[in-house]
Amino acid sequence: MIQTIVSKVASIGADPNDNEDIRLQKTLLVFSSLMIASLAIVWSSIYLVFREYLAASIPFTYATLSFLSIGWFAWTRHYAFFRANQLLLPLLLPFLLMLALGGFVSSSAVILWSLTSPLGALLFAGRRQAIGWFIAYLALVIIGAFLEPFGHPASNLPPAMLTVFFVMNIGCVSIVTFVLLQYFMSQKDATLRLLHLEQDKSEHLLLNILPEEIAAILKNENRVIADRYADASILFADVVNFTPMSAQMTPEELVGLLDEVFSYFDVLAEKYGLEKIKTIGDCYMVAAGVPHPRPDHAHILACMALDIREYVRQREFHGKKLTFRIGLNSGPVVAGVIGRKKFIYDLWGDAVNTASRMESHGVGGLIQITEATYELIKDDFVCEPHGMINVKGKGEMNVWYVLEKKCINTAQHSVQLMA
Repeated sequence: MIQTIVSKVASIGADPNDNEDIRLQKTLLVFSSLMIASLAIVWSSIYLVFREYLAASIPFTYATLSFLSIGWFAWTRHYAFFRANQLLLPLLLPFLLMLALGGFVSSSAVILWSLTSPLGALLFAGRRQAIGWFIAYLALVIIGAFLEPFGHPASNLPPAMLTVFFVMNIGCVSIVTFVLLQYFMSQKDATLRLLHLEQDKSEHLLLNILPEEIAAILKNENRVIADRYADASILFADVVNFTPMSAQMTPEELVGLLDEVFSYFDVLAEKYGLEKIKTIGDCYMVAAGVPHPRPDHAHILACMALDIREYVRQREFHGKKLTFRIGLNSGPVVAGVIGRKKFIYDLWGDAVNTASRMESHGVGGLIQITEATYELIKDDFVCEPHGMINVKGKGEMNVWYVLEKKCINTAQHSVQLMA
């Protein structure tokens, strides 16, 4: 029952087009208006008991106008008007009540209720407007000090009741202020938590696209990102006879197959500390030595190539056996980010083109490397010469096949170098 009432009150003046901040402001302003108007009725009743009829009429008028304003807001959804009168009423009427009771002391500092106006402006109208409302509050305090000698004589309230009213005014204003700020801050904290969660998701997605240090540069600097690396290695892996195989598969099967295979390649890249560059259809591209230079770039990439070969040899994917052509090359590259939307961290240079040629001119199930890579890994890997082949755009080139690691210690040493 109570939850239903609270829900209905919170929906007063709601608009489907409101953002979260406006929705929060409306809810908080309605609740605070109802709370203060209800307290005003209590104040009015007490003044009536002590035959302070003028004083009693002021909080009663406040409560009446406030309830009417809430009803008008529920009907029209005119938030700006509702906010303005809910800031104006608590600013002026406590000042008039103070004068009616004979001044600051005789009214038990009832003008403190006027402070809820600039505080409300701070929450509901923004810092700039709140300054104006606060200046207006200070002006009323100063005017009250000048008018006090000319005001109503001392009220009918006995000294004990004045003390009670001091406690009620100070305590209730403090409670209202604290409750409003506490509720507002709790909602802000919840919003900030959601914002941080979204930022973490965005950060995670960004780091799935770009290396961490490149992502940091993009977030903090507005410049072209391009670096030259003198020593790097590049691997291309491509499925043999993929086009005719894919023609026999549904889209879901095709994407599922590639996702399963390339997700494992991603695990290997993370394991060895390598940088996945991109996938192009059924081709996977990964590099070592960028964006972090490392002396074992060729060794560690050869380790991943052997893991890829063994992985696809031992498994079936959606009931199909796959064979990969794998090509490696080493040399200087240029790395950078291109594009403003759907950007990508990519590599350019002859070394990249040659690595691609090693894959496309390779043999299924074998890891083909250039002489540049062979010279870097020949002491630690068993490599079989394949002789000269005619490479498109390059002419005759000596190539080798990587068969296996020479010994387990070499593999451990390579992983230690990677770390």
